[in-house]
Amino acid sequence: MSEQKQAQQRVVIVGAGMAGVQTAVALREQGFGGPVTLIGAEPHQPYDRPPLSKAVLLGKAEDSAFDVDFEALSIELRLGLDVTGLRAGDHELDTEAGPVPYDVLVLATGAEPVTLPGTEGVPGVHLLRTLDDAARLKPVLELRHDIVVVGAGWIGAEFATAAREAGCAVTVVEAADRPLAGALPVEVTAPMAQWYEESGAALLTHARVAGVEPGTVVLTDGRRLPADAVVVGIGARPATGWLAGSGIALDADGSVTADDRLRTSLPDVYAVGDCASFPSARYGRRLLVHHWDNALQGPRTVAAEIIGEVPRPYDPVPYFWSEQFGRFVQYAGHHEGDTELLRRGDPEGPSWSALWLRDGVLVALLAVGRPRDLAQGRKLIESGTRVDPTQAADPSVPLKAAVG
Repeated sequence: MSEQKQAQQRVVIVGAGMAGVQTAVALREQGFGGPVTLIGAEPHQPYDRPPLSKAVLLGKAEDSAFDVDFEALSIELRLGLDVTGLRAGDHELDTEAGPVPYDVLVLATGAEPVTLPGTEGVPGVHLLRTLDDAARLKPVLELRHDIVVVGAGWIGAEFATAAREAGCAVTVVEAADRPLAGALPVEVTAPMAQWYEESGAALLTHARVAGVEPGTVVLTDGRRLPADAVVVGIGARPATGWLAGSGIALDADGSVTADDRLRTSLPDVYAVGDCASFPSARYGRRLLVHHWDNALQGPRTVAAEIIGEVPRPYDPVPYFWSEQFGRFVQYAGHHEGDTELLRRGDPEGPSWSALWLRDGVLVALLAVGRPRDLAQGRKLIESGTRVDPTQAADPSVPLKAAVG
């Protein structure tokens, strides 16, 4: 794109989380000279979310604002502004403050937490997604309340970890038979149930919430759990409801169906981060990745496409991490049922890994306290390298040396 055309192109980014901020920064880093506007629904300076369940929640940090000088980069911030609709034919957004025109639009609205049916607006029931959520939960932890966590997924485990560190009594209620049932197979997650017990948190599996009363969570089997506060962590969905009627194509899961350059079905509209799915040639399916690394990498592809370069197809190896119960858990890749699972180390011990192979090629890896496995395994996944199963299962052999 010529500098003259760039100067006339107005890029508007909806969503001021990691994906939105990094798209704005990447545009400037890649030489885009036109106006860039970043719209955020929250009034706060744009901030990073992972510290909310850790340092911010425990009072070790006031906030987690991005270290970005938006003024120096000539990025206009419009914060505390809800976007309510998209009229693609007019190249305009509808907002509470009136229409906002764009030449190029980037959707980076992220995901919103799933609420527990029947608990919307009930006092003492919390979500943990925003800075305001963390602010409401900090005094709960400081008072060492009895807390019930609904959902033994990633966010449930991280919050339970923080609550136990703060000295709260914690009970985790999980409808499935084990933690992380929707993300990992039983062979991998079974040892993780012990992590809760070791931390002093009670984990109740096959347990469903029937209702929440003042100071009590009632389960469907009649059990009543003391609860000064209830924290719900049962998943998230793409924050795309506001796009209804816009004509933009959405997947069944609610994500914007972007292509391999993160272009949407509408002209001049891109989608990035938690709100967008993309086709992965590596895994032969469309992926929706609700993790920080995806929101960091995707913006570079979007920025390159906007300025007129031809970026490589967007097909990253998904990656995320979780700090829970004194363990650093990392995952790279994507696995489904047609893979071979290899153990690497003792899952009852403090550090171990699980590998997923398809036709001898490493496609995914979970590392618990073994960051070197993750770093080396991620490179093997990226390169599609075959590994020797016997060597790969030996924790004393570096993964990079276990090639087939």
